[in-house]
Amino acid sequence: MFPLSHMMKAFIRKGQLTVIDADGKPHVFSGEPGPHVTMRLTDRKLYRTLVFNSELAAGEAYMDGTLRFEDGSTLRDFLTLFSINRLSLGSYPIQKALRAIKMRFRKRQQSNVKGEAQRNVAHHYDLGNEFYKLFLDEHMLYSCAYFREPQETLEQAQRNKLRLLASKLCLRPGMKVLDIGCGWGDLALYLAQLEDVEVLGVTLSKEQQALATQRAKDAGLEGRVRFELRDYREVDETFDRIVSVGMFEHVGVSHYDEFFKKVNALMPDDGIAVLHSIGHMSPPGMASAWLRKYIFPGAYSPALSEVFEVVERNSLWVSDLEFLRVHYATTLKHWVERFEKNRDKVIEMYDERFARMWEFYLISCEMMFRTGSQLVFHMQLSRTRDAAPIVRDYITDRQKAYIVREQTLNIQL
Repeated sequence: MFPLSHMMKAFIRKGQLTVIDADGKPHVFSGEPGPHVTMRLTDRKLYRTLVFNSELAAGEAYMDGTLRFEDGSTLRDFLTLFSINRLSLGSYPIQKALRAIKMRFRKRQQSNVKGEAQRNVAHHYDLGNEFYKLFLDEHMLYSCAYFREPQETLEQAQRNKLRLLASKLCLRPGMKVLDIGCGWGDLALYLAQLEDVEVLGVTLSKEQQALATQRAKDAGLEGRVRFELRDYREVDETFDRIVSVGMFEHVGVSHYDEFFKKVNALMPDDGIAVLHSIGHMSPPGMASAWLRKYIFPGAYSPALSEVFEVVERNSLWVSDLEFLRVHYATTLKHWVERFEKNRDKVIEMYDERFARMWEFYLISCEMMFRTGSQLVFHMQLSRTRDAAPIVRDYITDRQKAYIVREQTLNIQL
């Protein structure tokens, strides 16, 4: 099973991995106490591809059924084992050398010029609204929730997230708000019900724009909330407040200057922008080859160092910064559980390979946030140092006030 066996000896530092090769022979790799996983490989090509393109090969092999789990082991067990040993894999000489080469071309992998950006978004978000309803919360929020208490439902935690973002926007009646990457519209509709503001949501997904527009009409908010199929770079109005949730991951490092320059240009001096994005606590890197190919073409979650230097170049104040460290792992766990309950429906809509692909995606992402380097950050930005209150208590105070207002107004979007 060479050269895979050589890499596995260096890879497994914690736990135990038993690999049954294509001839039925078991190979045991073990380290310190940890989870035990049994994996069967039925294609000899995997002995090499798993060494030279580990994540892409593992994901494709699971999708194709040439990599499967036995003796009670599951995909979750394997990805847990992979995650807790990821640093030793990264230090393996071949992996280290390949990563250095790939890093030279990472900006090409994150190209999101106009037109291409819409194709990249459509690849993922235009799979069909009915599909996303199978595992998201009832209001279809496809980003990290905020669990104030561990026992909260996904719906409660997603509402908490909206409330937290609204509190950081410091809204006042009569303001104009831009929602960049508005998804299916729940944040925009929530803000318009919570405060007397006008909201423009822009998205590159036809499916999202159609459903969000219908939701605004059904709620009687079409006069104050509109959703457009438009690249944020084409927006030329001025907004008092700007918010972007889960969209920055699709911008790409080479477009960061373009993004923050546009945010700066769209705000007045007393404007405020709030950016909710996935990032990571490790140095700059790249998205996995499997994730780029099958799930998010052109996507990348940045290191914080990559964001701060561009914000500085574009003359913006970071007036607040908050990290949601484990909340996305919990969110993803809820999504996985709902996905598994509806797995048969997913197969009916697509096929078994598609279901396996999404299992691999959702569970691997959960592990990235649970034991890997991924996190979510909220960055509040302004053109002046005092656009937001200078004492942070207002965020907590506004959340408390909004809880009361939600109950009074019976906000049920």
